[in-house]
Parts: sequence; structure tokens; C-alpha cells
Amino acid sequence: MDTYAIPAACGAEESTIRQIFHPHTYKLETRYSIAHCTLGPGKSTKPHMLKSSEVYYIIKGSGTIYVDKESADVGPGKSVYVPPNSRQSIKNTSDVQLEFLCIVDPAWRKEDERFD
Repeated sequence: MDTYAIPAACGAEESTIRQIFHPHTYKLETRYSIAHCTLGPGKSTKPHMLKSSEVYYIIKGSGTIYVDKESADVGPGKSVYVPPNSRQSIKNTSDVQLEFLCIVDPAWRKEDERFD
């Protein structure tokens, strides 16, 4: 069984991202990718769109997620589905680090992401 070191990187949308599983990076036979993301208190990600579908799963903190013209308050244990090609962003409304998973299917690719 393989284990993987997961380095942190600053995402283009301004969160800190750790790619937990990505089929291209870790030579895995999965169709999806999973990233662990954090966002500081009061911070927001830049609005962006993905060609892939995405599910946000909130681990810690609270915030507001924006998908196209809708918004929803989120907190630990909540998940949100983001359809492909939807304009999306998330704002940390708490005084602690917002921590969440992003599951992307098919797997995230830089060329599939675009910003306003």
C-alpha cells in the first residue's frame, strides 16, 4: 500500500489547497480528485468556474457559498453540489479557519478552471 506526502499550495482562487488524491499526480485509478482546502477568517475565494462538477464538504468553521445567483450558509457536516460551468466562490464568515474538502469529477485540471 502506498502513502503520499501532501504539500500545500496557494490556489489561484486564493485558498490553501492540498490535493489529497488526484489520478494524474498519484497514478491512481480514480475518475475524481479530492482536495483539502483552508481559507482564513473573513477571506473569500475568487469567483471561478470549472468544467467539472464539484462537491464542497465543510469540516470546520462556517461560511457562505455562492453558486451562480444562489447562496447558502454552510458549516461542519454540510455539503453543497456545484454543477459544471457554474460561477462559484466561498466566503469564510467565522473567526476561525474555514476547512473543507472539494471533490471534483472528472478530476480537476488547471485548463478546466476559469476566472471572471
